[in-house]
Amino acid sequence: MKKRLWDSPEKLRALLDELVSWKSITLSEDERQFPMKLQSKLLGLHYFQQHPEHLSLHPADLRRRFLTALYKHPKAVRTICLISHFDTVSTEEYGELEPLATQPEELTAYWLERPNDLPPDVLADLQSGEYLFGRGTMDMKMGLALHMQLIEKASVEQWPVNLLLLTVPDEEVNSAGMRAAVPKLLEIQEEFDLEYELFLNSEPVFSQEPGDRTRKVYTGTIGKIMPGALFYGRETHAGEPFNGLTSPYIASFLTRKMEWNPLFQETELGETTPLPVTLQQKDLRLEYSTQTPYRSSALYNVFLMKQTAQHIIEGFEQIAKEAAGECNAAYEQICQMHGVKPVGKVRVIRFEELLRYSIDKLGEEAIEEIKADVYTREEWDDREKSFRIADKLIIQSQELAPAIILLFAPPFYPAVYSSGEALVEEAVEFLTTLAQKEFGLPIERVHYFNGICDLSYVNGNGEGEGWQAFEKNTPVWQDGYSIPFADMAKLKAPVLNIGPFGKDAHKRTERLHMKHAFEQLPVLLEKWIKHRKP
Repeated sequence: MKKRLWDSPEKLRALLDELVSWKSITLSEDERQFPMKLQSKLLGLHYFQQHPEHLSLHPADLRRRFLTALYKHPKAVRTICLISHFDTVSTEEYGELEPLATQPEELTAYWLERPNDLPPDVLADLQSGEYLFGRGTMDMKMGLALHMQLIEKASVEQWPVNLLLLTVPDEEVNSAGMRAAVPKLLEIQEEFDLEYELFLNSEPVFSQEPGDRTRKVYTGTIGKIMPGALFYGRETHAGEPFNGLTSPYIASFLTRKMEWNPLFQETELGETTPLPVTLQQKDLRLEYSTQTPYRSSALYNVFLMKQTAQHIIEGFEQIAKEAAGECNAAYEQICQMHGVKPVGKVRVIRFEELLRYSIDKLGEEAIEEIKADVYTREEWDDREKSFRIADKLIIQSQELAPAIILLFAPPFYPAVYSSGEALVEEAVEFLTTLAQKEFGLPIERVHYFNGICDLSYVNGNGEGEGWQAFEKNTPVWQDGYSIPFADMAKLKAPVLNIGPFGKDAHKRTERLHMKHAFEQLPVLLEKWIKHRKP
């Protein structure tokens, strides 16, 4: 009889402890090492010792890799793809406790001995004995552990289904791992004669409001897009303010109108996207001087359900023109009061318009040199590079200033929605009924997962006209950032997210509800996979 590695709550907890102990902060060397450690761990399963060709590492970007592990039944074609990410956000907020951030048992024990360090609600959870603390316990190494357990059980018991485990880096920043995995999923499908019937993620349950303890199953995932603006004014000496126009002054009008603007909010099936907020606003100068700031940038977060990039850029442009009009009126009034002539009127320009203007003026070769110069700056991420490209273009065409340049910055997550799909509806009905019957546990269906996840890159609609606005107005498109829209459209299978309950993802008090994770979810997932109609 084959030895079982993860077939009990205790063994599953030990597996999670080990996965969490392997640090894997996004963009770190530890993140690069994680999939190799995981591959070695999975080789402990008899199935992969017999079928090593079913366990592989694949390149993503920046020397990072993702892992696939396929359990294939000889007579099965239908395949469930188990998706997870193994990167985590940083641990610096743990302060002096940072060495314990990835040691769940030690961190939980430490806080039990020093309860005064925690807020009352966290303290109550700690003292209940129901939660395990640590970075990645909830988001989302527990999901990966659950998938590893499913692969083991399926391979030992020879379930009549194929399971493909896919775990990727970089979900927390750009989803580079998942975007790289999309074409590989198509290759694996062809190589092993698979038919994807479901993409199953196990991201954790995210509360809809403070104090929400409801267990949930998600039949889709919310989308996200980030419109940004480069504000280009006119420079002057601080002692001669009317000889220029500062970019922060221009920016203040647009940011005030973008923050919490209901124009970008959507409601579908009784669920509503969060209002937009400002994620970043800063001066583009790299040093202090008494020259007034004349180049600034701002980045706004907008969540999506049905809206496309075309809808967003049109709404963003409308708001920006209103902001520019208000800015011009206020500025002219000040100039009149002081008897001075305005330096100009702020105009609104889409990045695609600035790019065309620049190509006509400078030539395509000059534009490519400008981009290449920006790409040499490895310390700049895709968001910074987006603004720097726009900045270098407008510097070469200052006759367009003062101006607000509208653009998109990575990452972009399309919304995906599978409510109404037969397999998904059967799964929701089975899981909610079983959870109530077995554990007295109510489960609520949510149509759009509100935490952003890699399911955005499967079951796509292809490169429709609505998304061309994203490509045209993203300065780093194709050179530094791309989305495989065409391949995503070929991965036509519904999505489902069933994950563990926890609290405070991305906070130092991140914690996992142990009974739900180690005892209840394994039963629910196993029985549903065995029950589902082939």
